Amino acid sequence: MIVSESARHLKWRALDPLEYALMCATGICLLGFTVAELGDVFSRIILHPWLTAQEFSLGFFVWGAFLGGAVAVRRETHFKISAVVEQMTGWRRKFFETFRRAIVLIVALVMIVAGYINYLSGFGSFLTPSETPIAVLYAAIPVCGVLIVIFTIESLVNGWRNGFQEPGQPRDLQEILAQEALERPL
Repeated sequence: MIVSESARHLKWRALDPLEYALMCATGICLLGFTVAELGDVFSRIILHPWLTAQEFSLGFFVWGAFLGGAVAVRRETHFKISAVVEQMTGWRRKFFETFRRAIVLIVALVMIVAGYINYLSGFGSFLTPSETPIAVLYAAIPVCGVLIVIFTIESLVNGWRNGFQEPGQPRDLQEILAQEALERPL
C-alpha cells in the first residue's frame, strides 16, 4: 500500500488521501525528471537539442524533492535524531518528542515565510529560454512548509493523546522487565 502504516497511532485517517496524492505527485515528478533528462540526452545525440529540457528537469526535481520531504515528515522517515528518544518512556519521552517536533515546526514556519518572500521575488527572474518566472520553482518551498506544519501538528496532537510509543512498545520499566522475563528462555 502506498500510504504508510508505520506510526499509525500518530496519524489521522482523514489525511491518508493527502499522503497518497503527495506520493503519486512525487512519483510523477521522479518520472518527469527522468524522462526530461533522457530526452535531453537523446535529443542532443540526434543533433536536435530540446531547449527547455533543463527547465523541465529542474522543475520536476525541485517539486519532487520538496513534496517528498513533506511526505517523509508524515511517515517519520525524515532525518531525525530520535534513537535515544525512542528508548525513553513516560514524561521524558513526551517532552523530547514534543521538543523534536517543535523544532520541525519552527523550520517549517521559516520555510513558509522565507519561501513566500522568495516566491514573490521570483516574478522578477525568469527561466530561459521559456521566460517562465522562477517563482514557479520557489512556490514549492512554502507549499512544503505548509504540509510539514499540518503533518507535525497531526503527530503532536495524536502523540499527546495516544502517547508517542508504538502500540506494543513497553511504556515503563516494569513493562520492560516483564517483557524481558517473557522473552528469556527457561
